Amino acid sequence: MAQTIRRGGKSGRRAAAASGTRRKVANARKQTGTMIDSTVRWLPVSEETLHRFLMTAILGGAAVLAWTVADMAGLPALAEAQIASVAARAGFEVKRVEVRGLNRMNELKIYEKVLSERDQAMSRLDLAILRTKLLDLPWVKDARVSRQLPDTLVIDVVEREPHAVLRTGDKFTLIDNTGHPLEAVSEKRARGMLVLTGDGAGARSEDLGGLLEAAPALKPQVAQAEWIGHRRWNLTFKTGQILALPEGPDPAAAALLTFARMDGVDRLIGGKVASFDMRAHDRTYMLVPGRAAAAAERQKEIAAAKAAEANAEAGATRSDDAPRKAAKDQ
Repeated sequence: MAQTIRRGGKSGRRAAAASGTRRKVANARKQTGTMIDSTVRWLPVSEETLHRFLMTAILGGAAVLAWTVADMAGLPALAEAQIASVAARAGFEVKRVEVRGLNRMNELKIYEKVLSERDQAMSRLDLAILRTKLLDLPWVKDARVSRQLPDTLVIDVVEREPHAVLRTGDKFTLIDNTGHPLEAVSEKRARGMLVLTGDGAGARSEDLGGLLEAAPALKPQVAQAEWIGHRRWNLTFKTGQILALPEGPDPAAAALLTFARMDGVDRLIGGKVASFDMRAHDRTYMLVPGRAAAAAERQKEIAAAKAAEANAEAGATRSDDAPRKAAKDQ
């Protein structure tokens, strides 16, 4: 009977080493399993809930990966274009633009912004971007853009209110109450409006409005406001009279209110005083044109009268002394 002899079998040392490795692996698996089991037991969820959470995370990751691959391949853009094409063929395409709320600004400025939106599908219209474009227009304070299906784009505009005219050199710019520039205007168109002058006056327009509210009775009579040295205001009334106010919002408001009371009692506006200086907190200086010259002329007249009186007295004295001198000579 033939006997098969196998060569190269494991030696006793190799067999012992392999057995030791298997025991280490088994111990490691046992310890790992014990640690995982301990961790799971400490979690405030059941093993079934944890399993569902892990499955959801795996499926979500797979979905994100699939979407990323599809996006890189251009499939979403292709699908969007197809949907837009179907919507346009169904009549959901921008054909008309309706603008509401305009009173002063040129309506063509609105159409220039939305002209590129014509003849495109409603589904591809980005209302947020279009609104941002409209807010770039100087006259537009706010805007709302909406779709009116099937083919109309509706734009509701809130305009800025013109408040004053900013004069820089010989240029006039219409501004709102915040100093926001609206448009350039001619000097003729600027007549009758409050004119602001001085470096930085436009940025202080809102502060000036608050200052004038301190004396509402004077506000319609102010024709011009000059911002002096980045510190204070000079107000020019429609009569041409100038009121110099102190530095600081509170002192200026207090001085303006005091002037309003003085005007109510003595009718200062329209009077002979050309300028009022209220920069000193305890007194008001008034300048009357020609008063200094008149005072000087008056002083001359008084001096001439005194000189004539002195000469007359001297002449009378000489007349009294003449008979006495004649008698003495005899």
